[in-house]
Amino acid sequence: MKRLTRDEIAARVARDIPDGAYVNLGIGLPTLVANHLPPDREIVLHSENGILGMGPAPAKGEEDEDLINAGKQPVTMRPGASFFHHADSFAMMRGGHLDICVLGAFQVSARGDLANWHTGAPDAIPAVGGAMDLAIGARRVFVMMEHRTKAGESRIVERCSYPLTGIGCVSRIYTDLAVIDVTAHGLVAREWVEGLSFDELARATAAPLARGDDPLQLR
Repeated sequence: MKRLTRDEIAARVARDIPDGAYVNLGIGLPTLVANHLPPDREIVLHSENGILGMGPAPAKGEEDEDLINAGKQPVTMRPGASFFHHADSFAMMRGGHLDICVLGAFQVSARGDLANWHTGAPDAIPAVGGAMDLAIGARRVFVMMEHRTKAGESRIVERCSYPLTGIGCVSRIYTDLAVIDVTAHGLVAREWVEGLSFDELARATAAPLARGDDPLQLR
């Protein structure tokens, strides 16, 4: 079965971010989106450690140890970028000033509940960070993740079994198999990878899944 690479998922997410958007990229997989933003769009990237105007990752050997995102990864800055207090950054997040946030996830439920900070395992290290603030504060929440765990279990479920980050907050899910919208009537598959049938996608998803009216093939 064909699957999208992590960079291909990031590129697909980037295509859906409109010109003029203010966007937060979550820790981990979502940071790759910065490397795939269309050059003809002005998209302003925010980081909760107090940055507005981030660019793509620096070339190897050109990292500046004083320029990092919330995940402690080196970043670049675009002309006009700014730095500010951590509290001001969270005020932006909580005040509804971000158009989109892109987050990773352990699970997403059929109604758009998000679980991405703790698996609930006794030995797991919780890592909530600013995820709760972003999930509730951003106008749209995109989730970017692999469709299934290493054990083969679907990350898209009827009901999350892990502790929740936010309730009913997810707008769209991007995985290595498909692009799925969370709607008032349930999950709707808009695109899936070439060579994968809708029935196969539905079997790989542990929640009811409807087929979009005009589905596309991801390549």
